[in-house]
Amino acid sequence: QVQLVESGGGLVQAGGSLRLSCAASGRTFSGYGMGWFRQAPGKEREFVAAFNWSGRNTYYGDSVKGRFTISRDNAKNTVYLQMNSLKAEDTGVYYCAAPSQLITTAPTLKEQYGYWGQGTQVTVSS
Repeated sequence: QVQLVESGGGLVQAGGSLRLSCAASGRTFSGYGMGWFRQAPGKEREFVAAFNWSGRNTYYGDSVKGRFTISRDNAKNTVYLQMNSLKAEDTGVYYCAAPSQLITTAPTLKEQYGYWGQGTQVTVSS
């Protein structure tokens, strides 16, 4: 019912910037949120950023606070993740995700999301 397609990943030097995009198609959900997660080899999928549609609240993982910004363009049905001051530890596959049901708490857990993009690789060289 929902398809998420990510783009914008690539190779960047430490301290650089990158912007990821996630285009959503299919069924739309008003009042729901959207999130970004990442996964490095050998590690669990980690929360990066999310927003609540109705509350306009944003949430960020501790490791990216002050460096990453989540935003959206409703006209394009696209969600963005602006990543600044990138570090080597930011390397991983980044996924955008949409919840399959209403989230009544902070949308920071991967278990809260039912739809996922294919992922886009981000590599930060040190």
